[in-house]
Amino acid sequence: MDVRLMGFDSPLFTTLNHILDSANEFEKSQSAPTRAYYQDAKAMASTPADVNEYAKSYVFVVDMPGIRSGEIKVQVEDGNVLTITGERKRGESEEDKDVKYLRMERRVGKFMRKFVLPENADTDSVTAVCQDGVLTVTVPKLPPPEPKKPKAIQVKIA
Repeated sequence: MDVRLMGFDSPLFTTLNHILDSANEFEKSQSAPTRAYYQDAKAMASTPADVNEYAKSYVFVVDMPGIRSGEIKVQVEDGNVLTITGERKRGESEEDKDVKYLRMERRVGKFMRKFVLPENADTDSVTAVCQDGVLTVTVPKLPPPEPKKPKAIQVKIA
């Protein structure tokens, strides 16, 4: 509430109002998720991906127009989490600094996707190729374990 609306323009009331507003914001911040959490959630939600399973591999296809392959980071974390991160930046040349944008529809900023890989994924042989603005990450499958052959036990006569 603004105390000036009630006719109290004194510096004492203004300071008191500021202190009360700050305390209220502090209480909200203690129970709210962090800013980094919101940024990560937004980055993940705005990066669509297709996941395909083939006989011998899993293929992740992510559209990344206008991003150079050097700006994309693909890694496997915690043994089975495929993470794709990067950042799309607005033009940074000298002539771009004087530009006035009439409409900005293309997304700018960080992006991230995380996928939990199945147990049969070969995380040591992951490949990533970025061509024509499309990132394709291929994760080969491990061969199925060979079934154990029954062990014949010879019965001795006592």
